[in-house]
Amino acid sequence: MLELNKIYKAKQQISGFVNKTPFIYSSFLSDICQSEIYLKNENLQITGAYKIRGAYNKIANLSAEQKQHGVIAASAGNHAQGVAISAKKFGIKAVIVMPESTPLLKVSATKALGAEVILKGDNFDEAYVFATSYAKENNLSFIHPFEDEFVMAGQGTLMLEMLDEISDLDMIIAPVGGGGLISGIASVAKQINPNIKIIGVGAKGAPAMYESFHAKKIKNAKSVRTIADGIAVRDANPINFNIILECVDDFIQVDDEEIANAVLFLLEKHKIIVEGAGAASVATLLHQKINTQNHKKIGVVLSGGNIDAQMLNIIIEKGLFKSYRKMQIHVTLVDKPGALLHLTDSLKIANANIVKIDYDRFSTKLDYGDAMISITLETKGKEHQEEIRKILTQKAFNFYESF
Repeated sequence: MLELNKIYKAKQQISGFVNKTPFIYSSFLSDICQSEIYLKNENLQITGAYKIRGAYNKIANLSAEQKQHGVIAASAGNHAQGVAISAKKFGIKAVIVMPESTPLLKVSATKALGAEVILKGDNFDEAYVFATSYAKENNLSFIHPFEDEFVMAGQGTLMLEMLDEISDLDMIIAPVGGGGLISGIASVAKQINPNIKIIGVGAKGAPAMYESFHAKKIKNAKSVRTIADGIAVRDANPINFNIILECVDDFIQVDDEEIANAVLFLLEKHKIIVEGAGAASVATLLHQKINTQNHKKIGVVLSGGNIDAQMLNIIIEKGLFKSYRKMQIHVTLVDKPGALLHLTDSLKIANANIVKIDYDRFSTKLDYGDAMISITLETKGKEHQEEIRKILTQKAFNFYESF
């Protein structure tokens, strides 16, 4: 594990520039888990994620000559912004290589911080290969997002802050991609209190570190696909893997559906916006992936809040359908005056609010003289939807549902 004194030095190094983020009690999750649940809000960090801690600490420890030449990083976005703003603080050049799939929000935010952005590769690992080659060709210092002691030490300062506020935490849950965050967290926790249980959470669509942990040997993934782009790492690296194997007690996987549910839960219940990776830890609690009964105080890391607006919109819309607050019906009508009015009058009886309607009489699936009406409705729960179905059936409408 990482030496504790290195993490204390990092805390001193980043103080005055990096925010000490809130560590808040969640009454909602506490009720669900029957334990005290506290959320570490790194989504409220300067750049919207914890990554600035490690990036700033690494750049601060470069030599004067290295700073003069500039720095380069490969990142899905959060590390990129951390490197960019840190480089700007020190007045040095920064080049960021991002996967081509990186959300526009993160690309534009990184450029706004003064960094040169190069889009290359389908995932972090492909961007990383290009960045390391570019660094050698242009004599730039490569700032690794997780496989670096200064970076891990910076991320570990997050754990020091958590223990400063609640010294008797007995479980920590944190997201894992490359493993830099949990390496720092676990190194602090196990040296201060070896009895603290450390739980890593990975995305099912990026299984390398999860599978490596359980196999006790490195197993890389062939590809990655997840809405949690901040932890979408294809390959497990030996430095972080060894620390995880030494210090992490268990490793859990969550899928995109569970992550999306957690994003929506945090938005609705706590008014907190987090990205997929930031919600992964909460997903384990919502979907009861771990047993929390014997743990009184649990710290949960919300690693970042830089979610793409389009992705957030998709999560919200799907969430409304899953929670019975929206439904979409398709009704076949005889295409004649008054037919649509008869349908809408029936929906009025059911007290259903129409938010979208499409009228199609040209589909080859329809008989001549018929029309297909697709209607999206706002509803008030499962019972209300059952009432709508009952009324439409009583009125002899031919309909089916989607979603």
